[in-house]
Amino acid sequence: MWLVIFTERDKNKLPLTSNKLFDKGGEKEQEMKFKISLIMITFALVGIIALRATAGNSLFFGDPLPGLTTAQLNQFDAGKDEFMEEETVADGLGPVFNGKSCAECHSSPTVGGDSDTTETRFGTITNGHFDPLTQFGGSLIQSKGIGGEPDATCNIAGETVPAEATIKAKRRTTPLFGLGLVDSVPDQVFIAIAQLQKRFTPETAGRPNHIEVATGQAVGKFGWKSQVPTLKQFSADAYLNEMGITSPTFPTENCPQGNCGLLAICDSPPDPEDDGSGVQAFTDFMTFLAPPPRGPITRKVLAGEVVFFGLGCAACHIPVLKTGRNSITALDRVKFFPFSDFLIHDMGSLGDGIEQGQANGTEMRTAPLWGLQARKRLLHDGSATTVTDAILAHDGQGAESKQRFNTLKAKDVTDLLAFLNSL
Repeated sequence: MWLVIFTERDKNKLPLTSNKLFDKGGEKEQEMKFKISLIMITFALVGIIALRATAGNSLFFGDPLPGLTTAQLNQFDAGKDEFMEEETVADGLGPVFNGKSCAECHSSPTVGGDSDTTETRFGTITNGHFDPLTQFGGSLIQSKGIGGEPDATCNIAGETVPAEATIKAKRRTTPLFGLGLVDSVPDQVFIAIAQLQKRFTPETAGRPNHIEVATGQAVGKFGWKSQVPTLKQFSADAYLNEMGITSPTFPTENCPQGNCGLLAICDSPPDPEDDGSGVQAFTDFMTFLAPPPRGPITRKVLAGEVVFFGLGCAACHIPVLKTGRNSITALDRVKFFPFSDFLIHDMGSLGDGIEQGQANGTEMRTAPLWGLQARKRLLHDGSATTVTDAILAHDGQGAESKQRFNTLKAKDVTDLLAFLNSL
């Protein structure tokens, strides 16, 4: 929030740039370009602070947050055990599912990370609107069935994309490092960031994905479309949709390929299959999971940071955020460095066509760049194998930054990649 305060209080204390620097004259245009320059300079200063604050960080991937109490460390360890535990049919696995444990997909470079696993979502357009085809089990495919399990109650296979689907998208597993910090940022901060972007950089401004919850609306932060507002809901959602296990948060079972009649035959454990303790354990693990460590900070990395800001990347990949007040000391008013605004942006052809919450088919969440050094595949569908490929795939509101990237000198490209690969 101090960023807004700085901009409004100090803008009149700094000299305006000469009109000769602008393609068109006029006080209004001069003022707008001044504001844009000021906001980018401010982001740059924040980014430099972020670099220096994280240099020498000795945390390893998968470590707990520093500063946790003994009781909180025990919660972290117990949650990690639950995260790694394989579910069985007797536990409520299935009848259709994608994995038997959370760690089956969140495993690289260690437990809590991502993986090369991709899942499939599908849908179509009906009467001009996105239709997830829930009557066929959409939009998420559960690719496995309990038919092959030793304690299976029936012979059921995984789901397939129905012929009626005209939209098909792949989604990669997202890493979970540091998400307790993200969860602890007040919703109003993301709303303020969106307002700031709309005012100063409207061409690339994002917006929050407001999600309906029991108490009204909340800002989504998690998932490729920011379609999930809290880590607890994220945990319960994954328990149901990835493993087929119901909980008090989501007590209704998914119908295999939309056929609810199969539940009476193939889903014997009573709902909810988890009493809420499993969901809470997953939440504890993710809440206390530390952010990814930074790589070495070299001269090339520092030079690459300047290129990063010059391209306009930091307008969406915001370097630093700060948590709100929290009863947990390790999460209380902590600065952290995700390089994301967690807003949804129109990415044009890079969008996957799926709609979730208020996010339309071309909108995607700004992917956090922290931990980039450990990722083997990039973008929501894993189609990029290098950072360069991911940059060149940017479209829509990211197209202008891509175009600037294409004009860089070879040294600037090398420096930029060194910076990104240090995250």
